[in-house]
Amino acid sequence: MEEIKKWLASFNSLQYLPRFLYLIYRTNKWLFVANLSLRLLKSIIPLFMLWVGKEIIDEVILLSGIENAILNRLYLLVGIEFGLALLSDVFNRLISLTDGLLGDLYANSSSVDLIQKTAKVELAHLEDSEFYDKLERARRQTTSRVSLMSNVLSQVQDLITVASLISALIYFYPILILLLAISIIPSFLNELKFSRSSYSLQRSWTPERRELDYMRLIGASDITAKEVKLFGLADFISSTFKRVADKYFKANKKLAVSRTVWGAVYHIVGDIAYYGAYVFIVLQAVSGQVTIGELTFLAGSFNRLRNQLQSIFSRFSRITENALYLADYFDFMDMQFDNDPGFEQKELPAEITEGIRFENVSFKYPQSDTEVLHDVSFVLRKGEKLALVGENGAGKTTLIKLLLRLYEPTKGAIYLDGIDIRHFPKDAYQQRFGAIFQDFVKYYLTAKVNIAVGNIAEINNDERIEESAVRSLADEVIATLPEGYDQELGRRFRKGMELSGGQWQKIALARAYISDAQIIILDEPTSALDARAEYEVFQRFIGLTEDRTSIIISHRFSTVRMADRILVLKNGRILEMGTHHELVANDQLYAELFELQAAGYKD
Repeated sequence: MEEIKKWLASFNSLQYLPRFLYLIYRTNKWLFVANLSLRLLKSIIPLFMLWVGKEIIDEVILLSGIENAILNRLYLLVGIEFGLALLSDVFNRLISLTDGLLGDLYANSSSVDLIQKTAKVELAHLEDSEFYDKLERARRQTTSRVSLMSNVLSQVQDLITVASLISALIYFYPILILLLAISIIPSFLNELKFSRSSYSLQRSWTPERRELDYMRLIGASDITAKEVKLFGLADFISSTFKRVADKYFKANKKLAVSRTVWGAVYHIVGDIAYYGAYVFIVLQAVSGQVTIGELTFLAGSFNRLRNQLQSIFSRFSRITENALYLADYFDFMDMQFDNDPGFEQKELPAEITEGIRFENVSFKYPQSDTEVLHDVSFVLRKGEKLALVGENGAGKTTLIKLLLRLYEPTKGAIYLDGIDIRHFPKDAYQQRFGAIFQDFVKYYLTAKVNIAVGNIAEINNDERIEESAVRSLADEVIATLPEGYDQELGRRFRKGMELSGGQWQKIALARAYISDAQIIILDEPTSALDARAEYEVFQRFIGLTEDRTSIIISHRFSTVRMADRILVLKNGRILEMGTHHELVANDQLYAELFELQAAGYKD
């Protein structure tokens, strides 16, 4: 019963093929139609070649007993067979060409669709390991399904060829079809069974395969090379990789061996049925029931038909297996994300007039019972510079994530100009913010692009990009690069050039300046700069963003004290709030942390 369910699941996976073929058709209609037309023409050539071969043999036998025989018909038949062979070769080459072009177009198109779909996924989903497994399976299918397209189209081609050959066999001896079925069907059922088992193995091992990919990355990467060498991690990483890889190998080996053994058994059964049919045809020729030409035609047709059917059934098992993988891609693309906050949507104000207000905001991460923020309430006025201070884990970055609507509050609400932010379209709301995080992304692209990502609409505005670089002091970094703004950054690509941590941070800060955002958030983006450089950067930032609202997170009090007000968090709660002088006089956590840092400099 279980095996029947598995087979049905394999057949059910075929429901994705029409949609898959439509997506390929959509990438380039003319190439798809050309490919299909070539395959249709190619599919009928084998029958004609076998028939012409039969006629040639019968003609040779006929002419062998005649003196001064006229060979015109024989030459014509040989010429026809030669022409068919040439056509078959040309068609094969054109089919391979269009297969390759369509495969590349589909891989590109599906990758673009996956990127666009992922952009709609909430951060909470992306930080969930089970969801990430689904994304990883979908990602693998964007580039590995080209063979499926070729197999499906080849299947159509071979089915037409088989239909024509079966018609010929039925015309002569219908019993040959029964022998043919006996020689093929057992192997087909075996392949179908193991293709499902192979998919189940691959799917169940998705987390382990992700772990193997990660071990490959950290074991052979310029990003981790220093620590791997310094801490002597090579043996640990390689042994961890080997342990997981060996477990996967053993599971896969068991399946592969079983598949091979049973495949050999069923193939022997097929060979017995095939040679039984061959003996039957030979006996018919010996008894004079068929001519020698018809003998070669029947033997050739039966052999070709058997090979074609074996190819079809074997390919069918690969198609069902690949279609199961294809289901992973479509399952992800069909996922519906409940991004509706359940609030009536309103138009976002063109300009912020009042500011931001947190009112009794609490939050706990999905699948966690612990509140990271609890009953947080404060006001951020328009144009104000607010610094967030607190020990690690106090909730500073989480507060920023809620403000940016990367997550929604568990309790309470956040207001923009007196309106709950959930009333605003999320995309439009998020465009009002420019944020540079401590773990900002280092894009291994040009310096120009690395700045422009802060406002990608300005990608071709060189003046705006250069102005932003000057403001963040990134122009000093770019002046040292051989290719200037066109220099690729990082070592991932051949012409790339690596930057120091501080240089990268100046490049990232330029993204804040190129942004048109009305609210700028800097979440410890200058941690790699020395104290003097950070002080200069923030002095410039305060001066250059007078008309913008800003939130700054930093552990350096020389920077924090520049803010108009400072909000101190402890264990997810607001402990105190005020100016630097007010908080020092308050003599609580802020004053303690300030004195500790100051004492370190005095000593």
